[in-house]
Parts: sequence; structure tokens; C-alpha cells
Amino acid sequence: MNATLIVARKEFQDGLRNRWVLAIALILAALAVGIAWFGAAASGGMGFTSLATTVVSLSTLAVFLIPLIALLLAYDAVVGEQEAGTLLLLLTYPLSRTALLLGKFLGHGLVLGAATTLGFTVAGAVIAIGAEGVGLRELAASLGLLIASSVLLGWVFIAFAYLISVWVTEKARAAGLALGVWFLFVLVFDLGLLALLVGVPSGGDWLPWLLLLNPTDGFRLINMIGFESTQAYTGVTAIAQGDAFHVGWLLLMLVGWIAAPLGLAILRFRHLTA
Repeated sequence: MNATLIVARKEFQDGLRNRWVLAIALILAALAVGIAWFGAAASGGMGFTSLATTVVSLSTLAVFLIPLIALLLAYDAVVGEQEAGTLLLLLTYPLSRTALLLGKFLGHGLVLGAATTLGFTVAGAVIAIGAEGVGLRELAASLGLLIASSVLLGWVFIAFAYLISVWVTEKARAAGLALGVWFLFVLVFDLGLLALLVGVPSGGDWLPWLLLLNPTDGFRLINMIGFESTQAYTGVTAIAQGDAFHVGWLLLMLVGWIAAPLGLAILRFRHLTA
């Protein structure tokens, strides 16, 4: 465990040194404040709108941005070391391959987690100051859930990035596959589900459960379930309105999405030739 923490600290320090934390936090804060401030643009005005609309807009931002940042952050975690010739050196140290990979994952996860927390906290502070009629307790609870689920979503795609990184031998191919994973889960899956929804003439009570096959849709549901407004459900998540999804189970689903690709990456890395 000590070896894992040492590797994690090294990766986190590298993230700080490369300004990853600051850059991600600034991007998230700027975009989040902008989206929240222009939330009333659809009605011809400017300023903050309801908390439900603001949180849904911020979760949509997170769905598009955080998976992409996570993949770009970690797609070369192993293949980059392999191309640079430093992986063989790392494997000579007195630590197991599992500890090395888990340490790298934990370090990248801390980088993304710190940046996400900082970015959305700044946005929440601006909303608390500028918005009218928003309870601070409700705002803190909603943003706390948004931050926690955003961090888990980011870790899901870091795990996918590690699975890609241990499976290919070139950084260029890893980058291409990372973008493919982003397109699949963020764009293509929902388009396919919409097509399936149109093709089902009636019934289809099983359709909402297909949302669990996509971590980004599970993330959306986590941040929509707490609001009674029907406007909170947008896109394909509207088919889950009123269904028996619970936040706790959806959070566990995201944890499962982290464990599965990370476990496969560890198994692959154990048999990888440096």
C-alpha cells in the first residue's frame, strides 16, 4: 500500500507541476458560471434561473467535458511510459505491477477530483452570491452531489483510459481509441437509444434500464432524480421519469463502471511485456 501511495503522490505532483489541476479548474469554473448565468437566455433574459435548471445544465456540461478531460489526462499513462523507455525502469523498483497501476490511477484520480471540486465550488459560490431565492442548504446539497458524481464519472473514464493504455503499443492509437470511447458513450449511445425508442411502437418498460449501460446517462439521472420538475429530465433520460431509480444504486453503478475496466487493465498489465 505504501508503494501505491508513493506512486499516487508522484502522479499528483506531476499534475500540479504541469498545471493540470489549475487549468481544469479554471475551465470548469468559467464554463459553469457562464452556463448558470445565461440559464434564462431561452426566455429572452439574462441571469440565474431555477436551481433545477442550473444543476441540469451543469450536469450536461460535466457529461461532455469531464469524460474528455479524463481520457486526455490518462490515455498515455502506460503506453507513454513504454514509448519513452521508462516503463522498464519503473518495473525494476520493488513494487508490484498492480501497485504501480493502482498508484497511477489514484494519482490521476486525485488530479481530476481536486480540479473538479475546485471548479464547481467556485461556480457554486458565484451562484450563491448572484442568485436570488435559492436556499444555501439546497444549493450545497445539489452541488455536493454534482461534484461527487462528477468525480466518479471522471474516474470511470480514467479507468477506460488505462484499459486502452495497457492494450496498445502506440500513443497515437491510444489517443484515437480514447476519442472513440468518448464518442461512443457521450454521443453515439444516446442516438442509438433514441432510434430504438422511436422503433418501439408501445410498451418498452425495459427501455429505462438500458440507461444503466451508459455511465454518462447514469450520471445524468443521479443529478435529476432529486428534482420534482419534469423539465429536469431531458433527452433520453426522459424515459426514466418516475421510474424506480435511486441515487444510491446509481452511485454504486458508477463504482462498478470504475472497477470493471480498471480490473481488466490490471489483468492485462500483469502480462504486459515492457
